[in-house]
Amino acid sequence: MDNAIRDKLEHELRIITLLGFSGYFLVVWDIVRWCRDQGIMVQGRGSAANSVVCYALGITNADPIASKLLFERFLSEGRDTWPDIDLDLPSGDRRERVIQEMYRRFAPHGAAMTANVITYRGRSALREMGKVLGLPQDVLDRFSSLFANGDFQHTLGMEDHVRRAGLPADHPRLTALLRLHAAVHGMPRHLGQHSGGMVLCSQGLNTIVPLEPASMPGRVVVQWDKDDCADLGIIKVDLLGLGMMAVLEDTIHICHTRGESRAVEMHRIPQDDPATYDMICRADTIGVFQIESRAQMATLPRLQPRKFYDLVVEVALIRPGPIVGKMVHPYLNRHAGREKVDYIADCFQPVLERTLGVPLFQEQVLQMAMLIAGFSGSEAEELRRALSFHRSQERMDKVMTKLRAAMTQRNVPQVTQDRVVKSIQSFAVYGFPESHAISFALLAYASAWLRTHRLAEFTASLLNNQPMGFYSSATLVRDAKLHGLRVLPVCVTQSDLDCRVDDDSTIRLGFRQLRGFCTASIHLLLSARHATPWRSMEDFLLRCPLPRDELRVLAKSGALNTLTSNRRSALWEVEQKREPDLFSTFGTVVREAASPLAVMTPEERLQADYAATSLTVGPHPMALMRAGLPQITRACDLPAGRPGSRVMIGGMVICRQRPGTANGHVFISLEDETGIANAFVPSTLFEAQRLVITQESFLRIRGRLQIADGVTTVLALDVARLPRSAQGGVKSHDFH
Repeated sequence: MDNAIRDKLEHELRIITLLGFSGYFLVVWDIVRWCRDQGIMVQGRGSAANSVVCYALGITNADPIASKLLFERFLSEGRDTWPDIDLDLPSGDRRERVIQEMYRRFAPHGAAMTANVITYRGRSALREMGKVLGLPQDVLDRFSSLFANGDFQHTLGMEDHVRRAGLPADHPRLTALLRLHAAVHGMPRHLGQHSGGMVLCSQGLNTIVPLEPASMPGRVVVQWDKDDCADLGIIKVDLLGLGMMAVLEDTIHICHTRGESRAVEMHRIPQDDPATYDMICRADTIGVFQIESRAQMATLPRLQPRKFYDLVVEVALIRPGPIVGKMVHPYLNRHAGREKVDYIADCFQPVLERTLGVPLFQEQVLQMAMLIAGFSGSEAEELRRALSFHRSQERMDKVMTKLRAAMTQRNVPQVTQDRVVKSIQSFAVYGFPESHAISFALLAYASAWLRTHRLAEFTASLLNNQPMGFYSSATLVRDAKLHGLRVLPVCVTQSDLDCRVDDDSTIRLGFRQLRGFCTASIHLLLSARHATPWRSMEDFLLRCPLPRDELRVLAKSGALNTLTSNRRSALWEVEQKREPDLFSTFGTVVREAASPLAVMTPEERLQADYAATSLTVGPHPMALMRAGLPQITRACDLPAGRPGSRVMIGGMVICRQRPGTANGHVFISLEDETGIANAFVPSTLFEAQRLVITQESFLRIRGRLQIADGVTTVLALDVARLPRSAQGGVKSHDFH
């Protein structure tokens, strides 16, 4: 063993022993070991990835020595709380298996999920106070739809919001509504269940903390939140469900079932695949973990990631901390050679060299304090706590005063002190740990590689694990088709429960994609088909006694088309009498007359597709409208346009974003048959067109074309509803 590695291990083990945390590490290791024995993918993340001990135990997958991670971000002698080890697990049933194993091991009262306190926020406060005051339900509903999710600063005051919802300014209860709204905002409303925090105890938790049965069967919840439990010294392990972990596990499983030529292992995915990085640099990343959002896709062509650490930076760059701290553009400019690298102080070069002098990670901030102010590991831990977003400004000011005093004692110039403090304070909004970014970048690269080289298996797994990620199933299918994948519809004679891979370039949608078709009915159908394949529509209807409303779903979706000529014919037949009569008993079936209904038009089929499955494997809605919209520029043609020219774009709204860091401006993504067009809507235009922008599923945006560093955006000048004959559409990803 290398001496440096041995020294690092011995140092960490000394701290762990000193703090009495050895048992905690073994508990987490045992959970990880059990998961792997059960074939459940697991990965430790968070600050635990800074630890060589965690890496040696197999808890984390990121090598902290190769990545030069700071152990003090994870543990130090001054720490008086349990270390933070988060375990990422595949979401859904597999994560629940792990949770139930903890209940089994620590039964009957040794394990429980922590609670979290749900408070009154903008919409919930106004809705409930409105109910108290007896305001009309339609006014409250309209307010909820107009008021964007979240509590970040809005460009309109509360009175304006309420007035737009239909409550006149002279309404006698308006003053009371606004007063009550302000009074209850932020107050506790009810207890919820923490997303993954689980407390473990060798003795009965019921003798220490109050417990209650959760609404979900088989679960118990502590009536305290995670901070209360930490203050009492109770062990907490975060068992977090990650949709992409489920996708990766399912993709690898499908690849193995398809034979040697498609089999792949996570640890054998090549880390320097040119085709994968080509795809990432093009921002062709729909469905890829962490780098699929509009903001990430706008950064990728500028950053041009060509190695793994570039992905680590990309994951961390589009976060509130770097954005508010105005670190994004300096980093991109330095990466492109347009700006000189500046390390603030010479002593920071070893720490900031990999990020070109721009502090992007919490570990860097702590190391900066240790280098320039001589902070110890304990003092760095104090700084870390002050940087946490839920800590008080008073605590932050106290640490900054201490930092300045230490720098002054070391004769650090005032100008340098100001720059250091400014860099550190930006992380008070939200500092992203480098260890966290590395753990996420591993998953981002793996998902990108699978999308590049195993598109069929990856797409099927994505669809089987919806809802998750940034895009709907409809967008995932449209994107896969643009990449040459053939997507076949749900079919009663061919489909399985889940989406299935038929060959390297073909997938078949599963019955689970159907809305209004229950799992019990799916199993009934599959069982009957397995016994004997359907010979005809009559045979299907007689041997598969499904509720009539579910038969209508099958008919409208086209799933019965292999047994009859078309959807309307199927609808006609499922409405007929299905019981065998006297004549059929003797081998003669009296058939109803053939369907008199006209075959569905392409527009009607599209509407039926979205109603039944929320997606279509046929033409995109915009393809059917294209002939009547000659003035609308296709998404794929925008990059070839002239910067600054007037353009008009149109499409189905798949995303509306109004991030708290955007000063009220809105970003809208419109999808057509060729791709996605992104528009920037200034706050003034958003407020003028709020109802149209927030309520319409198809929009037409007129504006100026902006092209920079391979990124295309339309600066909106006007927004309007897009008249459409072809109905259909999906629920957009709004205001996140």
